[in-house]
Amino acid sequence: MIGWQAASFVLLGLALAGGFAWYERSDPSAKVLALVATLAALAALGRVAFAALPDVKPTTDIVLLSGFVLGGAPGFAVGSVAAVASNFFFGQGAWTPWQMFAWGVIGLLGAGLGRLSGRRLGRIPLTVACGLAGLLYGVILNFSTWVTFSGDLTFDHFLVISGSALPFDVTHAIGNVVFCVAFGPALVRALLRFRARIDVRWAPIAAASALGLLLIAPLALAAGPEPPSAAAAGGEPSPAIRHGVIYLTRTQNADGGFGGAAGQPSNELYTSWAVLGLAAAGRDPRGVVRDGHSPVSYMLAETATLQGTGDLERTILALGAARVTPPASMLASLRGAQQKDGSFGRLVNQTAFGILALRAAGVPASSAAIRRARTWLAGQQNPDGGFNFAGRGGGSGIDDTAGALQGLVAGGAPRKGAVARAGSYIADHQNPDGGFPLSPAGPSNAQSTAWAIQALVAAGRTPSKTRRHGSDTPLVYLAGLSVSDGSVRYSATSTQTPVWVTAQALTGLAQRAFPLAG
Repeated sequence: MIGWQAASFVLLGLALAGGFAWYERSDPSAKVLALVATLAALAALGRVAFAALPDVKPTTDIVLLSGFVLGGAPGFAVGSVAAVASNFFFGQGAWTPWQMFAWGVIGLLGAGLGRLSGRRLGRIPLTVACGLAGLLYGVILNFSTWVTFSGDLTFDHFLVISGSALPFDVTHAIGNVVFCVAFGPALVRALLRFRARIDVRWAPIAAASALGLLLIAPLALAAGPEPPSAAAAGGEPSPAIRHGVIYLTRTQNADGGFGGAAGQPSNELYTSWAVLGLAAAGRDPRGVVRDGHSPVSYMLAETATLQGTGDLERTILALGAARVTPPASMLASLRGAQQKDGSFGRLVNQTAFGILALRAAGVPASSAAIRRARTWLAGQQNPDGGFNFAGRGGGSGIDDTAGALQGLVAGGAPRKGAVARAGSYIADHQNPDGGFPLSPAGPSNAQSTAWAIQALVAAGRTPSKTRRHGSDTPLVYLAGLSVSDGSVRYSATSTQTPVWVTAQALTGLAQRAFPLAG
């Protein structure tokens, strides 16, 4: 007869196989996998650190909040892995698979809560959710004790077990409340920031999803009624554009798509970025063909895999840049994602992208949907003129502000008021090397600099004359990151040249912003 130790590991293997099979289907990036592993380790260590206080541990909070931000698959993975990892300290037993299940379920419930609330809950609702999650965990573990150890499978005996465990369950819930009050909102903000910076179709995803597991990473927006010239404009170094286009075309895969780096499998996310960069540089993406496949044909073939509003927005933007009308079903889905308050996902960056996607699809700025989105977006501006992806009150950043500024202008806002203040915020945060940082006082990088250039153009400013410190312009900074094969480094200290960085740099070098009408 198989022992409980072996049975636990069999169940563990099945649980992980099922969870990671689900997770694998969401195509998580290496960064998302690393974040999930880190959160699972943090949850496990939190349990170990408070071992001296029975049932007082931050594990449940970390699992629920992970699911709340990242989505179901990552939330389940964080919970189940944390359980088995921490039990290498506390001891494995027949209780291990039940703990894996209990925390996995809490991760899933966190994902459901995040989806229903648009991931915008204050400290008190989050605290209440964490407290209730502690009680739910107790119910599941009491049930496991009843069916595994009691030998008396009557409901009355289950009530006896539950009654004897009630003090521990209440202590667990109170501990969750205290931990959430202390660090809950801060952890949510940190995870939301991560989700907004990469593909979290977490979902990481994703998108985010959340949006699916993906929340959307900042995109280089480049589409217009006429293709831009690749010749030098306003002092912009045209060789960097020309060589960047050559590099992108060389990294195209046989299926027409692009991967995160040369030689990597195609991905709809990175293909969209490449299309935006090519269109900004004046290269018709429909004519970039490898083995009979273009990036546009690849994107259209992958529409069934899109998850969440972020994916829809990005793909519609890219199709608009290639002068391809998006499928009616995609536009209908995007319209259906708009909240009653006019926002998309109640997030600044997603609402800005929603406006840009609608404009790319030919929706006029005077439409009710865009006017409502623009009004909501303008109301999220911080007193310093900047924007935070999660809304008013969060720390302003270059990428978030640049996206919001472009969304406002694309939505018909005049180049004064909110737009002028946002433009001033960006210009005031230029670094001495001419580039722009992700957040104030940070080092310059190619992505934020490209975003800043796009926003300056949208605000009616001239990037080639932007010299806050009297040194280089952002165009010169970007050109300086190019390497011999035409690719672009993320920063002056980076040696990596991902495809998406080159694509985003092209939109800045070409001084292209968003889809303009007429």
